[in-house]
Amino acid sequence: MRLNVHNETAQLQTVVLGRAESNGKNPTLDQTFDAKSYETVKNNDYPKEKDLIAEMSEFEQVLKKYNVEVLRPTLIEDCNQVFSRDVGFVIDDQFFISNIIPDRLEELQAYREIKNQFKGNKINSLPEEVYVEGGDVILYNDYIFVGTYKQPDFKNYKTGRTNVEFIDYIKEKFPNKKVLDFELKKNDQDPYKGILHLDCTFNPVGKDKAIIYKDGFLFEHEYQQIIGIFGKENLFEVTKEEMYWMNPNVFSISPEVVVSEKNFTRLNDHLENVWNIKVERINYREVSKMGGLLRCSTMPLIRK
Repeated sequence: MRLNVHNETAQLQTVVLGRAESNGKNPTLDQTFDAKSYETVKNNDYPKEKDLIAEMSEFEQVLKKYNVEVLRPTLIEDCNQVFSRDVGFVIDDQFFISNIIPDRLEELQAYREIKNQFKGNKINSLPEEVYVEGGDVILYNDYIFVGTYKQPDFKNYKTGRTNVEFIDYIKEKFPNKKVLDFELKKNDQDPYKGILHLDCTFNPVGKDKAIIYKDGFLFEHEYQQIIGIFGKENLFEVTKEEMYWMNPNVFSISPEVVVSEKNFTRLNDHLENVWNIKVERINYREVSKMGGLLRCSTMPLIRK
């Protein structure tokens, strides 16, 4: 398998989709590591395993409808393996194994068989001081957009996942790309006030469009950078409520096809009627209760 990913929307050929079987016991409040999970545990509304399995199966069927090769991580008993995006990610022809938070280290074992297929590819293990999760890394051809948090209280936040050391590391790895970092607002307990990953507040679609939540950025001038690249007319601005339900976190099969949650009516109508992008609407609301959505559940390996 020769890895190839340069952006978020080119025709998808091979992808890893997480899995929800044997998801383990519901976490306690202390065991949650994102604000949405904290809220659902607190409200006794944590999703049931059978519902998660059904939603991910629906997603898999849509991917296969478009002739995408779908790989699944090896099953680990009593382990949450829904969000494959954060375990690793591809940039161009290189695979990066994330340094994820200690609570999730067990997940890494499930990708051994998949990584064994990466013949002739470069597999990168990060230095131990470099922290990143794939939800914070968004590719746009010559650009690498990175979500981060550089404030002195970084270590106080469970939702602080990607540090400034990763910015320096990836700039050195790809000297010919434009690496732009964006500081995100962080909050471990209120999903209306904090952003877990960059793809929860910004996500390109089509060839030159993007979905964005302005108030997810800590600094206005960084949001303005994205406007400068895409143009205001090519951005769909989501509301706080839409961000809460994770509208930016859709997934592109190609520039012409996006998989989205069926309840994202305003966004889905805009994608189809204004931007002429076909929307495959599926049920994914239960997955969203754990702090991620469609992009979070996937690890693209090959885009044509």
